[in-house]
Amino acid sequence: MRLVGTKNIKEGAILAKPILNDRGRVLINSGIRLEKKMIKRLLDFGISYVYLEDKHTKDIKVNDAISEQVKMEAMQTIEKSFDMIKSADADDISMVMEKNTPIFKKLVEKVLLELKNHEHLSSVMSDVYLYDNYIFSHSLNVTIYTLALGLELKLPPKQMEILGLGAILHDIGKMKVPLEILLKPGSLTAEEFEIIKSHAEAGFEMLRKVETLPLLVSHCAYQHHERLNGSGYPRGIEAKDIHLFGKIIAVADVFDAITSNRVYHDALLPHEALEILYTGSGYLYDAKIVEAFRRAIVLYPNGLSVMLSNGEKGIVCKQNKGMNERPIVRIVEREGKEIPPYDLNLKEDLSIVITQCDSLQNPL
Repeated sequence: MRLVGTKNIKEGAILAKPILNDRGRVLINSGIRLEKKMIKRLLDFGISYVYLEDKHTKDIKVNDAISEQVKMEAMQTIEKSFDMIKSADADDISMVMEKNTPIFKKLVEKVLLELKNHEHLSSVMSDVYLYDNYIFSHSLNVTIYTLALGLELKLPPKQMEILGLGAILHDIGKMKVPLEILLKPGSLTAEEFEIIKSHAEAGFEMLRKVETLPLLVSHCAYQHHERLNGSGYPRGIEAKDIHLFGKIIAVADVFDAITSNRVYHDALLPHEALEILYTGSGYLYDAKIVEAFRRAIVLYPNGLSVMLSNGEKGIVCKQNKGMNERPIVRIVEREGKEIPPYDLNLKEDLSIVITQCDSLQNPL
């Protein structure tokens, strides 16, 4: 089977895995040939990607670390809760947050349960949601990456819950930033950038007053833009003063931000984003956390269509343990023409790199 962004599905494609809604009910069963109205229905339901039958990939094993059902439920939970916070008066925010704390805890529990049942986390398209939902999908993606990192670092269960809550709410201060600034397509003015930067302290002030949340959750919002060398914001503190959770969420936040298509920049490929993290390893980002991220995250999941620098197109069919950025690819096309399929191990030929992968914005 092959992984395809829903916007890139061609009419007549056959569904390889059933599509479920957030309640676990089947929307469209496997084996169904997708018509135009069905594809529209999937988009309307917020389904970001599907698995399709493919003659070249029947033997490829795919396994989502986080099911689409849980992702949909999580997105709806985050969007509903954040909207309540956004519309609340300043005096009522703490009450709204206290009401939503059990919901956030349940969400962390569900994501953790799914992650624990998988050896690796599949990084399936960071831009799977539309731009106007970016802040919600970003909060979910950062939570997934953060919890995967926490598991890789073998943090105890109670710390994992606090870390997960901190990840979900790390950007809550952006609820008070005007949308026209958050979604501005061009360069920000100095004044606008200061307003954006204020979200870290605003989030801290909102969260520290919530009695049902550990105080450490508020510091996750406060510190996720700090950097080891003191070049971050809002306080410009250095490594020794940044909590472990702030360092973890910083790595997850940066990776998701630069692998997401935004109104003001195109997404980087996952391996390019990993290279940026490594470039800053030791002086911007904690080196042990960056290395743990590399171990925990599958950059190019099985079933994903990719284009290579040698002009060949293929489908990721297997991972190379310890070198997730260079998987084994089943080549099916060369210079736009179909060829007899063969497997190419990118670990064995370092001269060939992935130059494009199928996503919601850019079909292959």
